[in-house]
Amino acid sequence: MNKTVYMDYAATTYVKEEVLNEMLPYFTEKYGNPSSFYGLSRETKRAIDLSRERVAKAIGAEDREIFFTGGGSEADNWAIKGIAFAHRNKGNHIITTKIEHHAVLHACEYLERNGFEVTYLDVDADGFVNIEELKAAITDKTILVSIMFANNEIGTIQPIKEIGNLCREKKIYFHTDAVQAIGNIEIDVKELKIDLLSLSAHKFYGPKGIGALYIRKGIRIDNLIHGGGQERGKRAGTENIPGVVGLGKAIELATSNIEEKNKKLIKLRDRLVEGLLKIPYSHLNGPKSGENRLPGNANICFRFIEGEAILLSLDFEGVCASSGSACTSGSLDPSHVLLAIGLPHEIAHGSLRLTLGDGSTEEDVDYVIEVLPPIIQRLRDMSPLWEDFIKGENK
Repeated sequence: MNKTVYMDYAATTYVKEEVLNEMLPYFTEKYGNPSSFYGLSRETKRAIDLSRERVAKAIGAEDREIFFTGGGSEADNWAIKGIAFAHRNKGNHIITTKIEHHAVLHACEYLERNGFEVTYLDVDADGFVNIEELKAAITDKTILVSIMFANNEIGTIQPIKEIGNLCREKKIYFHTDAVQAIGNIEIDVKELKIDLLSLSAHKFYGPKGIGALYIRKGIRIDNLIHGGGQERGKRAGTENIPGVVGLGKAIELATSNIEEKNKKLIKLRDRLVEGLLKIPYSHLNGPKSGENRLPGNANICFRFIEGEAILLSLDFEGVCASSGSACTSGSLDPSHVLLAIGLPHEIAHGSLRLTLGDGSTEEDVDYVIEVLPPIIQRLRDMSPLWEDFIKGENK
């Protein structure tokens, strides 16, 4: 099988040529440590400053509010633990949701083992948080609300502006994991009343191992990494200069012409979904309205079979896809997101996530629509669940 069709852009993206070209000199020519004082180092310091400026501009922030991290998971951990430990004298209660990325959920579980209380909000069948339930969960001990901007598995875009306004009104810090949102949604942290925002370069055609955390000016936060005085004393460690440069260029490209790029993605996604829902006993997970769903996200469950078997069969046909979050792809447990929206275990196990990106084409979509139906039928023919169902139907 020589053909490769990549449909896992939510897991990671390729590095764009323009991004790589800006990065390359900082590996071999402009390699000075930005903490030193000579010309070579001043050059790398200027590169960091430019990238910080680019990230700030992309989300409507100020340069001094952007701090580079080792990725989105680190940014999530820093935001949640940093606020919790810096403000535990004011309260020990945190609110999040049951469909967050594990970087958020596991950070919250860690805090629970260290004297904090966490409320995990339910979501509805499409993955949306209920604002009234959020409001009811707030107590006089609540110091932080952490709710993702857009879900990595089912594409749900949360009512971030309403959440931000509520948290600002209640004087509670609001953090959002925007790893999947950057490059897909216009974001202005000031307008949306966001206090902390996490992002990761490899989700929008930048390098892996580099991310950033926006921290609104004036917010006190504990350090996650201690050591030197880098990042204005908040995040120790010699900077990953090529990574920082790549992040800056990638976010500049990703946030230009979002509307135009989304038109293409939405058209391809709708074509894909329409084609795959013709398969009997299939169901689209997440929002049915395109306005509230990430433009390149399609998450579909196929009853009576398991997602892992679908993935192996698709891989044989050259199709790269996922059954959920890339960070949990080695787990045999069903997706916590799909369980949270009310799917029973046996149906959640049969879900497939296909995510489109800048390299996706109509030919790719049509190829998947062609090869997937016979795969589903073959796997169902081998399934005792399908056999029992057919027997029941024929009674």
